[in-house]
Amino acid sequence: MRAMFAALVAGALTLFTGAAEAHGPTRQKVEITIDVAAPAAKTWAVVSNFQDLSWLAPVTKLEGTGGSDIGAERTLTLANGEVVKEKLEKFDPTKMMLFYRMDGDNIKALPVTNYSSRLTVKSVDDTHSTITWWGAFYRGFPNNDPPPELSDAAAIKAVTDLYNLGLGALKTKIESGK
Repeated sequence: MRAMFAALVAGALTLFTGAAEAHGPTRQKVEITIDVAAPAAKTWAVVSNFQDLSWLAPVTKLEGTGGSDIGAERTLTLANGEVVKEKLEKFDPTKMMLFYRMDGDNIKALPVTNYSSRLTVKSVDDTHSTITWWGAFYRGFPNNDPPPELSDAAAIKAVTDLYNLGLGALKTKIESGK
């Protein structure tokens, strides 16, 4: 009887271990904040324009509709020729926050799937503010054993690099007034 019970327990453990390994990817998150030498209202005026990504170097062309209204859409053409479509889901000028999603996936543009992002501006004092860029996503390969370029690490690195590049450019644009 004990041998039978031990065999059942061992079988169940093997079954559960296999199921745990087969769960697939987990949602990843990146959040980066940068300080800007400008009041929050001036910073928000730039950040809140959903139809302007002139500060984001990989974007060579932006076509959009809806301005910065909820439901607004934009199509980004990147320097490598890839196209990304995004939709504005939330926009709150009182909280200085906007939230958008990628409409469909393009792992050649960004090695992620199910990407959503939020930008917020906070006042530090009368002359300084912060911008926080937050994103949530899954890696570019939805199954187990992804290739290195579509792994969790690759997805996190790509989004982190994008946010650092973008926030640095936003800081320069806002502080220079150009």
